[in-house]
Amino acid sequence: MSIEAKADRGHRRWVTRGVISVALASFFSDAGHEITTSVLPSFITVTLRSTAGALGVIEGISDGLTGLATLIAGPLADNTERRARMASGGYLVTAAATGAIGLASGVFQAGVLRALAWLARGVRSPARDATLASLAPDHAYGRAFGLERAGDNLGAVAGPLLAAGFVAWLGIRPALYLAAIPGVFSALAIIVAARAARRRRSDAQPQRRRHLQLGLIRGHGVYTALVPIAAFELGNMATTLLILRATELLRADGYAVAAATSLAVLVYAGHNLAASIVAYASGHVVDRVGPLGPFAVGAALYLGAYLLFALLVHGWGTLIPAFLLAAAGIGLAETAESALIAGALPDALRGSGFGLLGGVESLGDFASSAVVGVIWIAISPAAGFIYAAAWMLAALMATLGLTLGGRRQHAARPC
Repeated sequence: MSIEAKADRGHRRWVTRGVISVALASFFSDAGHEITTSVLPSFITVTLRSTAGALGVIEGISDGLTGLATLIAGPLADNTERRARMASGGYLVTAAATGAIGLASGVFQAGVLRALAWLARGVRSPARDATLASLAPDHAYGRAFGLERAGDNLGAVAGPLLAAGFVAWLGIRPALYLAAIPGVFSALAIIVAARAARRRRSDAQPQRRRHLQLGLIRGHGVYTALVPIAAFELGNMATTLLILRATELLRADGYAVAAATSLAVLVYAGHNLAASIVAYASGHVVDRVGPLGPFAVGAALYLGAYLLFALLVHGWGTLIPAFLLAAAGIGLAETAESALIAGALPDALRGSGFGLLGGVESLGDFASSAVVGVIWIAISPAAGFIYAAAWMLAALMATLGLTLGGRRQHAARPC
């Protein structure tokens, strides 16, 4: 084999043991906590006899704590030696707290455990993403994060399917108990990835930062791109509200609670399978055309999905297309967001960068879930989805403005 052929082969090789291990960690972890996510709407509203508003507040507070934890953990993950402990510990705590929700006898207890699980997610996320970015070559950030997002969404397929079976055979509480098991495998997988990253970066100087380096991040142009991302996340409500919407519609069609819950979870599993396929495919697109275009398409698809959810009265005819549009939207948007941060920042700042991104995502999700939950009760579910759709429209317009502005600057440069 010629030297040029060997170099080309090395340039194209991006699927490594480390990259696959990160994807497996996301798969196992998501399979575990998606079991809980799938049955949580029925657990809160039926078993604990609470309301959709309580569900929205629980999800919103949990997402808010995730955002705060991510902001704090981001600069800590700049330290390459600390990433492994943060990631593995975060995965284990998430698994334990998620499974313990089944022990809750009241809404407050369930909310505290859900918040603890999501707090641990916030701690682990910057460490995981910074590890993945250090493992992937710079020409394949889109594909690497697309594979990780695909693993995450495939876990969200396995989780709901397991949940549907557990609910039908064992009941809601036993299903919640079993949600803790896959978290152990996720922690083992991330340890393998961290070791691979340590070998790859053995000559790098560990960073000792304990706070966000906002000035350094600003110098890499990240802030401008965060504007449309923030608008997107302000409309990106918790998926438990989508499941609740489907469950209520199915019950209105005459299905019993258990049957409606199981069917809604199956539809949600299809949503996650579609998101996994789109995320993997979109990684290739992001590597070719950049992240902004795919992100804009993702916002547009979400806009269409929320409008369908707002117009739904009953029946499967529009329920399934609404879930599929949302799946394609999240598959595109999440891959583009992660690839944007990985490509814009050096390894010494990626923990802080992913922490900032995760903070924007989670705080936006907090506002979206909480506000939609309140609107759901005070006005109607349709009004809540229209509110979220307005933010997706804002994200789309902001991304198009950013893209056009970049083209004008490029055209104005002298040849």
